[in-house]
Amino acid sequence: MSLDPIYKTDALIASDIDAYLEQHQHKSLLRFITCGSVDDGKSTLIGRLLYDSKMIFEDQLAALEADSKRVGTQGQEIDFALLVDGLAAEREQGITIDVAYRFFATEKRKFIVADTPGHEQYTRNMITGASTADLAIILIDARKGILTQTRRHSYLTKLIGVRNIVLAINKMDLIGYDLAKYETILADYKIFAASIGITDFTAMPISGFKGDNITTLSANMPWYFGKPLIEHLETVEVNATADQAKPFRLPVQWVNRPNLDFRGFSGQIASGLIHIGDAVRVLPSGKTSTLAKIVTMDGELQTAVAGQSVTLCLAHEVDCSRGDVISIADNPPEVCDRFEANLVWMADDPMIVGRAYWLKLGTQLVSAIVQPPKYQINVNTMEHLAAKTLELNAIGVVELATDKPIVFEAYADNRTLGGFILIDKITNSTVAAGMLNFSLRRAQNVHWQAMDISREAHANLKNQKAAVLWFTGLSGAGKSTIANLVEKKLHRMNRHTFLLDGDNVRHGLNKDLGFTEADRIENIRRVGEVAKLMADAGLIVITAFISPFRAERKMVREMMPVGEYIEVHIDTPLADAEKRDVKGLYKKARAGQLKNFTGIDSPYEAPLTPEIRIDTTGMTAEAAADIIVEKLLG
Repeated sequence: MSLDPIYKTDALIASDIDAYLEQHQHKSLLRFITCGSVDDGKSTLIGRLLYDSKMIFEDQLAALEADSKRVGTQGQEIDFALLVDGLAAEREQGITIDVAYRFFATEKRKFIVADTPGHEQYTRNMITGASTADLAIILIDARKGILTQTRRHSYLTKLIGVRNIVLAINKMDLIGYDLAKYETILADYKIFAASIGITDFTAMPISGFKGDNITTLSANMPWYFGKPLIEHLETVEVNATADQAKPFRLPVQWVNRPNLDFRGFSGQIASGLIHIGDAVRVLPSGKTSTLAKIVTMDGELQTAVAGQSVTLCLAHEVDCSRGDVISIADNPPEVCDRFEANLVWMADDPMIVGRAYWLKLGTQLVSAIVQPPKYQINVNTMEHLAAKTLELNAIGVVELATDKPIVFEAYADNRTLGGFILIDKITNSTVAAGMLNFSLRRAQNVHWQAMDISREAHANLKNQKAAVLWFTGLSGAGKSTIANLVEKKLHRMNRHTFLLDGDNVRHGLNKDLGFTEADRIENIRRVGEVAKLMADAGLIVITAFISPFRAERKMVREMMPVGEYIEVHIDTPLADAEKRDVKGLYKKARAGQLKNFTGIDSPYEAPLTPEIRIDTTGMTAEAAADIIVEKLLG
């Protein structure tokens, strides 16, 4: 066994603390997770590893013994799960509700272990733990065999790209160390693993509670001839070694310029290695230079490798900023704005097709729209299911489009440049984790065509400044009436305008769309694109749409130059709008004859800080139009 005996460690610390710290500092680091179904013994296994490694503090042991006495376990073996339950709420509920990270070390290696929850509703936490893991221990309760969460976590482990998998068939003591039962479970798992592309894994029978095959081979299972778990963890290859063989990539985190004589680009090397004098390329611009310096906190280097945090100084002044990627010049990553990706939905609310989310990939942050799923994956059968959206913990394959090109590689080749998260623009909460598969060919064949006549030239010819007046409010609030008056007033002032009305657009451009949430989002996206084109032509564009969701109004705002989008909230209480009911729509909605009607069975999210707010309960439509024109031209 290679674990440090406590007396040996104490002796080295006492005799030569510098030697001990030097030895400890240069040990390799393995990050791993424990995962699987509820009550498969994940926390107990980690407690056993911590306890047997002798690298826990005396006060932790004292607390552990006190807990054992408190719950009446005197004379019994210690409940090692108590060692790793970090939150009082978890102890009270008897479950792990977050990712608990623990550190321990042996004579050969340091470890960071993530104890991930087994409940389906906490799949997002499992993904968080697995995203940086070199190895996954998938536990199976020998009494229960393979369960749905076993399959889910195995599939996610493969999807996320964890290279090393240990199948730990746990609680062997509770089935009398039965070889036949172990072999049956192993045979079942091999069939499932092959179906999801896991062709190589290490299986071992263990008991986290009793310590069988954890640090030493167990006499209770003489038929097992493999390594004990801790020895396997000490000798398995870590990701950093494999990453160094890949092409050089450094996502730029910040530009370091303390004075005029120094300009460096700082970040952590995602893959590969780099030498002074190597030719490099900055993406997405494609500009090239050579590497002049590699600077670290400990001084300058001649060579840097994957995993190191460095500052690179280039031989030439090259435009480079946060979010750019520095690569080896002759083997750069791709740059694109259309992708296929695997997506794991982690939010309570379902994915909204067509809605713009923030996509964060490494140090890059862009706006992205998710298209309808190609299919959803059944984790039990691996069947591809038709789906219109993705709900909590669903796994699917989607296409997505970003508002500008990003630097990427397939996740299978580079986890840093292939893994991303989606963030809700309104709540700033993470709603999904994704893995890029490849760029879509049509994105590579479509290029922006530069025009000689600029949008400013179009506007100057009309002697005006382009703008988009975006009217929003409930049905019956008076949007179309006031927008029509605004256009008439501007027309009399020789302004060049165009009015886009919600009902009129649905007779042509958007006649294929209904009134579901997804269709409403697509309706506003199309109108936003049309409004942008008209503003590019130098027009003052007036739109009158309910546009009930803040996220889509924000999406349109982000399409326009700063200051060009002017949000006009026609603020009419629901009761007043319903009294008018010129089209009889509220009456139909109340009778259940009209579904997804805003204000009745579909929400309206009022603007929080519109440029113009019109209170129709206190002014006439004519007065409101005068205020809007004055603010537009003032």
